Amino acid sequence: MDIREIQNLIKFVAKSGATEVKLEMDDFKITIKTTAEGTESTTTYVQHMPMAAAPQVAAPQVVANAAAPAAPAAAPAADDNSKYVTVKSPIIGTFYRKPAPDKPMFVEVGSTIGKGDVLCVIEAMKLFNEIESEVSGKIVKVLVDDASPVEFDQPLFLVDPS
Repeated sequence: MDIREIQNLIKFVAKSGATEVKLEMDDFKITIKTTAEGTESTTTYVQHMPMAAAPQVAAPQVVANAAAPAAPAAAPAADDNSKYVTVKSPIIGTFYRKPAPDKPMFVEVGSTIGKGDVLCVIEAMKLFNEIESEVSGKIVKVLVDDASPVEFDQPLFLVDPS
């Protein structure tokens, strides 16, 4: 079961009005609990250790296949901004430009960044994942609004590597 199937299952459970659903397969177990309003959901994954190696091998194949169709779609945008490097979202979630509401933003337009600098955080399933830069340069444009949902491989920033 890949991440898209799990997300579809979560959406289906939320729309159905069920408060709890348990799904057990050979290599893992998923429990989805929703509130009475159906606005929030909690998902718990438990994988058995002998089977953990197989899903880890399958996940990169899904990512590689998903990245291949996205490359031609990004080509026209790359022509307009060919001198810039596009930083893309590695996961699906909610994009945040600062670590907390009362903290300053990680980067602004015009900020100079280095390899490994934190650019933003993406919240996925109540976990905040720091997104680090893979290039050094200067932020030219922020392509996503703060607290907006982002998809896998969605462009987040334009960076001038010069």
